[in-house]
Parts: sequence; structure tokens; C-alpha cells
Amino acid sequence: MTPPSEPPQIRVIAMPADANPAGDIFGGWLMAHMDQAGATIAFRTARGRVATVAVEAMTFHLPVHVGDEVSLYGKLIGTGRSSMRVHVEAWRRDRTAEDAARVTEATFTFVALDAAGKPRLVPAA
Repeated sequence: MTPPSEPPQIRVIAMPADANPAGDIFGGWLMAHMDQAGATIAFRTARGRVATVAVEAMTFHLPVHVGDEVSLYGKLIGTGRSSMRVHVEAWRRDRTAEDAARVTEATFTFVALDAAGKPRLVPAA
């Protein structure tokens, strides 16, 4: 399996402060970066403020270790009146290797918000 062909939304290095004593990265750290990657797509689609309202079935396939480069890829998979669904994949690459491996994936749902924080219509593409 190879990473998606489009550039990642975010690329970050896993650091010791993000890990447990065994050197494995916390799932919450990874999920936060996935949320940011998905939000980047949702911001562009909504042309403004968005909020995360749901995350579907996040499964961790492989661990991420301190020093790994983590690349986060996202793809808009659907829109509703005020909502957007973005599928996000996280891939890790050991700092001394070239091969990457998918470590987790999930679908995030975002809602477009107006200045008062109320749902608004997603603009037509």
C-alpha cells in the first residue's frame, strides 16, 4: 500500500513529549492532527469557520514512534446543507527509511458556522 498521490495537508514529526514512556505516540495526539488536516479541507470548502461534530470509527492499524514523520492526507467525501465529511488517513515514515505505512484513518464531519457560531449553508462548489 502506498500513500495517496496528492500532497499531505499536514506533515509533522512525533516528539518525545507526545509519547508514553515506551516511546509510542498517544492516540489523542494523532487524532488532533487528523482533525486539523480534515479542518483544512473543510475551511476551504466552507470558505470560513467550521466545527468538528463527529468522528467515525477511528482504528489504529500500527503504532507511531518518537521521531517518525507523520503525513496526514484528507479528501472531501460529501457535503450536506451545512455539513462536510472528510476522510483522513495518517501515514508514518521512520526517520531512517523511505517506506511509509498507514497507521490510522477516520471520517470527520464538520459543520460550517456563521460569525455567531450557528450552522450556515456550505457554499456551492
